[in-house]
Amino acid sequence: MSEENTDTAGAGGKLAANARLRRRHRAERRFRGICIAALGLAGAFLVLFLSSMVAAAWPAFTQTEVKVEIDFSDPDQAWQAIDPELNSIVSRGVTRVLPQRLENNPELAGESFQEWVLAKAEIDQYRKGTGSLDAEVRERVERLEEQGRFRDSFNHWLFTEGDSKLPEMAGLKAAIVGSIYVLALTLAFAFPIGVLSAIYLEEFAPDNRFTQAVEININNLAAVPSILFGLLGLAIMINFFGVPRSSAIAGGLTLGLMTLPIVIISTRAALRAVPHSIREGALAMGATRWQTVRDHVLPMSLPGILTGTIIGLAQAMGETAPLLLIGMVAYIPDVPGSVTDAATVMPAQIYSWASMPQQAFMERAAAAILVLLTVLIALNATAVYLRRRFERRW
Repeated sequence: MSEENTDTAGAGGKLAANARLRRRHRAERRFRGICIAALGLAGAFLVLFLSSMVAAAWPAFTQTEVKVEIDFSDPDQAWQAIDPELNSIVSRGVTRVLPQRLENNPELAGESFQEWVLAKAEIDQYRKGTGSLDAEVRERVERLEEQGRFRDSFNHWLFTEGDSKLPEMAGLKAAIVGSIYVLALTLAFAFPIGVLSAIYLEEFAPDNRFTQAVEININNLAAVPSILFGLLGLAIMINFFGVPRSSAIAGGLTLGLMTLPIVIISTRAALRAVPHSIREGALAMGATRWQTVRDHVLPMSLPGILTGTIIGLAQAMGETAPLLLIGMVAYIPDVPGSVTDAATVMPAQIYSWASMPQQAFMERAAAAILVLLTVLIALNATAVYLRRRFERRW
């Protein structure tokens, strides 16, 4: 009887254990399903974002052109070289430069020729089905359409022209050059100071309360909202040092302050990843601390340092808030000639276009976002490549 009871108790315990095991497996499957659903939701949002952005930006990469006859037979009336009846069709940016064009090319005097020129943004929007026109202008457009005097061409003005109040002539060139200036200055400011600071803190600094306080503050600075760095740049760079407002140097130094904690933290992490046996071996051979760092630790940690720096620069390139406070979100039509000239950057240009009421500017803002995303993805891909190419495992 006792053996029967023991067998029954053993079978009951086994059933209970199997039931608990099944419950754990069911819980695992539920958790895995929730994780997959979260991943799918994130992927769906990403696809939705990219597809909507591409759909909004795609029309901006083409531009309507109209074939007109330019008549320079009367040089004194060069501004009327295009038939005035087409003033409602042709961009004002084309007609207003006709006198200057004749002045720069005197051999055109007395000549008459046909040429494809930019149409107004309203005409472009109407032909793309996203705008409307007055009845008279619409009739004229349809007549020209029947005559084959319209065509869609690649919008190279988007990359070869600066900002403009005319949507059809607005471009990213000034913002791209300004971004290059700002990123170069950010790198020149943050990289040497950040790397040298990290080397001192990691390799030479004594472990005391002052050093610990510095480390804590650096870590906290990396989490400070970026707009506060704009206030810092306004107070220090512009008001104290007198750096020109709206200039690339003001933006570069401000973003350099923001990037500095990221460079320090990533550099310290890369230095820590080098095994202590490397340092001990160098010291055992009679090398000084500086020689150990210069010849062994720093070369081995360089991929990690470069990866962190590139990621910091990519973050800086996408920032707009600090630049609002130092005046870089403004109408800047001309390409800056130096780092002290008034400049803007791509995020600021996107912000400016997105706040304009015309649909054509919204399309250009979406196109500029795609260009910015492409650059950021390229920077991050470079960081991943450097890490995988030069990564060493011990």
